[in-house]
Amino acid sequence: MRIQVLDSIGEVAAGEWNALAGGAHPFLRHEFLSALEASGCVSAETGWQPCHLLLKDKGNAVGAMPLYLKNHSRGEFVFDWAWAAAYQRAGYDYYPKLLNAVPFTPVAGPRFLCAGNGGQQVERRSLLLAGAVELAHRMEASSLHCLFPSAQDAEWMEEKGMMLRTDCQFHWKDEGYEDFSDYLSTFSSAKRKKVNRERRRVREAGIQFETLNGDSLTPELWKTLYPLYAASYLKRGQYPYLNREFFELVTRDMPESLVVFLAQLDGEAVALAICFRSDDALYGRYWGSTGYYHSLHFETCYYQGIEYCIREGLRLFDSGVQGEHKLARGFAPATSYSTHWVRHAGFADALSGYLSSEREQVARYVEIAGEHTPFKQAS
Repeated sequence: MRIQVLDSIGEVAAGEWNALAGGAHPFLRHEFLSALEASGCVSAETGWQPCHLLLKDKGNAVGAMPLYLKNHSRGEFVFDWAWAAAYQRAGYDYYPKLLNAVPFTPVAGPRFLCAGNGGQQVERRSLLLAGAVELAHRMEASSLHCLFPSAQDAEWMEEKGMMLRTDCQFHWKDEGYEDFSDYLSTFSSAKRKKVNRERRRVREAGIQFETLNGDSLTPELWKTLYPLYAASYLKRGQYPYLNREFFELVTRDMPESLVVFLAQLDGEAVALAICFRSDDALYGRYWGSTGYYHSLHFETCYYQGIEYCIREGLRLFDSGVQGEHKLARGFAPATSYSTHWVRHAGFADALSGYLSSEREQVARYVEIAGEHTPFKQAS
């Protein structure tokens, strides 16, 4: 078997890559990764130089790993700024580093895309991981980081010697609800009244919602929608990670995966949430608005998505990173993972001790947060 380093996802056929990625995770599809590169959002110039690994057995692709050479830590959602500062204070270059992840996408999923049975997959994952470490040495990268792997992949990589890091997200799960009212009936009285009050405020403001699927998202419509997305970044003095061309490309190439909740006031778009979906999950990714409207963020980013999941029979709603305010809306704490290999042995030893303490704190936080969901307490 041989490992090939790809300077672009375009060097492998879409069917070949997608056969390895499977259909469960839209962000691992060739079309999604290709749109990031073709639009220029991901490139050496933006600090995301593609160097994907493709494992071949007698000419056939049997494994793959999305991989990027980074010269900064933006757009990752697993924060290592303090690591970089400490590394550089010690007289070493933290950048470049290698990153096994989906750019700008803090969604858990497989990071080793392998064909074959169980034993074959273990062997091929091992070869890809070893290949990534070898590439880090060749490129003189300080480190290799795998962000938001599945729990199983994270555990396996820890066994292989990578350092494990944990964090907390908040996810909604469908417990067989018939509709949103049925869902709210599981809340305590006070929490149920709060949600109803928030939804009522949006309605009383005259704001109405429309759910748009990929088939109805034309390039002309994106001219209206994109400024809403960009506004959330510009308000913070930050340039948007994604450009309009990216959204037009994913709409063209994977329309079945796109869902947009659009809020309108007097026929004008005032807010939106851009989501992706799979066969059993909804992923809330990008939000934006023209201004402040009471409770509109909660309605656009959470309640519309929950109603959609119940209506479509989706079991999971991952609405994005952070946000303790999600607890009151029925999102439960969920542990997320990342794994890390650092070339400098002394620095790795120091990080190992820190991460051990951090994991204990995260576990305790997840436990405490789980005690503050809005659901009725069992007798």
